[in-house]
Amino acid sequence: MSATIKLSIVFLNFNRLDETHSTVQQLLAMCKGRDDVEIIAVDNGSTDGTADYLKQQHGIVSILLHDNGGIAGYNQGFKQASGDFILVLDDDSCPDTIDSIDRAIDILSTNPELGLLAFCIESPDGQLQTSWHLPQTQAYGPSPFFIGCGFMIRRSLFEKIGWYPADFFLYQNEIEVSFQVRLQGYQIFYDPECRVIHRGIPNNRPGWRRVFYPTRNTLWLIRRYYPQPQASYLLCSRLIIGFVRAVYFKELGAYWRAVKEGLNTPVVKNSLPAALRHDFLVFYQQNSIFHQLFRQRP
Repeated sequence: MSATIKLSIVFLNFNRLDETHSTVQQLLAMCKGRDDVEIIAVDNGSTDGTADYLKQQHGIVSILLHDNGGIAGYNQGFKQASGDFILVLDDDSCPDTIDSIDRAIDILSTNPELGLLAFCIESPDGQLQTSWHLPQTQAYGPSPFFIGCGFMIRRSLFEKIGWYPADFFLYQNEIEVSFQVRLQGYQIFYDPECRVIHRGIPNNRPGWRRVFYPTRNTLWLIRRYYPQPQASYLLCSRLIIGFVRAVYFKELGAYWRAVKEGLNTPVVKNSLPAALRHDFLVFYQQNSIFHQLFRQRP
């Protein structure tokens, strides 16, 4: 009789063979002898030998896609996952020890109100990788969002909200998932004792991507989740913020395409109630031109 899978570890790979090799070897060593954990690697149409490497590995499930579909590739792994929980990683991230994994499983197993646990993200030299997505204090407790290279979520909840938003391709998918988790009545917590090491190798994403997707996807999020008059203010603010970013990267063409899609593509309205808008205040501040201009600098 086969053991019940408690945890599915899913990570996405694209043209970073060395990083994929490192993550695979660390996970196999960490989970050796565990029949309650499965490892699923999704390859997004790599052309550098990553797919061939994954095919040769025993102890992991490899899903080899023909094309790079961005974060939609993750969804193929999520759909195949059979664990009660899913640990989501990048091809250049891995938990520091099996203890972090077991602690996260225990927290979600014993706290039914929690839907998602955000991990502490560190560099290989132990430096904390901070982000506006996470609390500023290193204490166990509520978090508005999470970082995509290290978090654990209930599989049933993730499936209910439709996994990652496939049309986003890159960026802001964590925001969409966080909104949906809270709308489903679950909490998001951050635990600094659950650690993921993010090697953070530059992926050479071109400037147009760093303008187009953040601008377009954020416009979609504002239009869908914020009521008037907040929506109009945030949309105007985000247009200004995106324009400044486009000038910096010299990608005005990508910016105008993002604006066109961001404002014209139909969205299903699902406004956040006032209590949740308060909990997600950091998103408002991040996309408010007033807060960006006058926020207190460290």
